[in-house]
Amino acid sequence: MKVILKADIKGVGKKNQIINASDGYARNFLLPKGLAVAADKGNMSELELKLNSAKFQKEQEKENAGEIAKKLSQISLKIPVKAGENGKIFGGVSSKEIAQNLEKQYNIKIDKKKIDVKETIKTLGVHIVEIKLFEGITSKLKVNVVAE
Repeated sequence: MKVILKADIKGVGKKNQIINASDGYARNFLLPKGLAVAADKGNMSELELKLNSAKFQKEQEKENAGEIAKKLSQISLKIPVKAGENGKIFGGVSSKEIAQNLEKQYNIKIDKKKIDVKETIKTLGVHIVEIKLFEGITSKLKVNVVAE
């Protein structure tokens, strides 16, 4: 019996995948628990619509990521911090602070997990930070750390 999985099932398949399950397994386990639906014409067309919608949304996100990457490459983000006499910072500048300053100064919202800071920035000056916006789309951001 062909069924469309509604959830990931270990050893069986992934969500929205069409599998060929034995009749007993499908009728007694997958269908009653709501883990799958029969692969009839109506459900197949619904699945196709979902997949097309997801594909379109992913393309839109990729376009938006490309536009943001262009903006970020032209930006020099200025972050004021408290520093000592020899240019050392009290604390450090992390990806969280970079994300907050990007949103405040340029109204660009980026998740701090996408900002790749090898180590916390602990010195004044210009630092290059890589930002992973989408699969295969990265941008370099100049972060200028200045004393208050």
